[in-house]
Amino acid sequence: MCLVYIYRQIDMDHLTDKEYQRYARHFNLPDFGIEAQRKLKTSKVLVVGAGGLGSPVILYLAAAGIGTIGIIDPDVVSLSNLQRQVLYRDEDIDQKKVTLAANQIRSINPHIKVNTYDTHLNNNNALDIINEYDIVADGTDNFPTRYLVNDACVISGKMNVYASIYQFEGQVSVFNYQNDDGTRGPHYRDIYPDPPAPGLVPDCATGGVLGVLAGIVGTQQALEVIKLASGIGEPLAGRLLLYDALTSETRIIKLQIKSHTEVSELVNYRDFCGVVPDTIENNSQDMKEITVQELKQWKDEGKDFQLIDVREQHEYDFANLGGELIPLGDIMARSEEVSTEKEVVLMCRSGQRSGAALSALQQQGDYNLFNLKGGYLAWAAEIDTSLPRY
Repeated sequence: MCLVYIYRQIDMDHLTDKEYQRYARHFNLPDFGIEAQRKLKTSKVLVVGAGGLGSPVILYLAAAGIGTIGIIDPDVVSLSNLQRQVLYRDEDIDQKKVTLAANQIRSINPHIKVNTYDTHLNNNNALDIINEYDIVADGTDNFPTRYLVNDACVISGKMNVYASIYQFEGQVSVFNYQNDDGTRGPHYRDIYPDPPAPGLVPDCATGGVLGVLAGIVGTQQALEVIKLASGIGEPLAGRLLLYDALTSETRIIKLQIKSHTEVSELVNYRDFCGVVPDTIENNSQDMKEITVQELKQWKDEGKDFQLIDVREQHEYDFANLGGELIPLGDIMARSEEVSTEKEVVLMCRSGQRSGAALSALQQQGDYNLFNLKGGYLAWAAEIDTSLPRY
């Protein structure tokens, strides 16, 4: 009681009585105390993505007392999210993630200010949003947004706490760290100047991810944010932490760079990463598409065409539309199975992988190819609602 009373006298203007009780275990830590807690309270952190990584990050930042938390995510909760996105419950399906996440923060810690952005981070809003925060926690799961976050942080002079997960492995680092002499540590482009070829690195929807891995890596990401915000410890600046869930082994690699990759403006990141959907949305002459309604009409009329499913075997086994299975990674080696005599519809879960397959095939042979717009998800939502979604 005496110790708490002394704290209150020293810092009454910054922390309420309830906050002193809430963060009492922090005050007992060596080299932490009131000053570090005050820094957390005055910090502003933007969490990009309220999914597998964003869930533990948001929960622990709120519990730790980060004063302002921003959350940007345009998605709604789906059943397949619940295996790893611990912010949400079964009754939350089809509800907006940012709204649910904000409610969770307020229920955990009413002293936190929450800002929500129910939109995609893009070239038009990235700098304006990121400029409002001190630290960005990047929990994205796609390369265009990852490069956008990095470049916007470099231009804005913000520190970027990066994390990624895939199958059984995770990575964490602190990019664009501001050193005591004002210089900046490595950023994402210094390590990965160019994105991988489209389709080379599948996303979690394709390749899968162990649910608990998101919690382990996301918690480590939250720790790095708290270290930066409070000024304690040694952040993972200039170092990349690698975690293998199957062996429980952790390695830290020192990042050696000769010079920084200059970033002066935001670019078209979907083009930069070779992502196909922009082409589809713009109705480019280079890529034809077919809607699920048109595909159903073709089926109903008995039209002679070939339907090729470029998803993985486990996805096809889970649910399919009766097409021939040729996974994206095998499509070029098995191109002789793609008909040159009839119209061919390529499909995947959402239209992205099939678009990549279409682009690759078009460069090799004379095919009459169509990409199924929206893929399996569109068919399950608009044609056959009895099909499971994933």
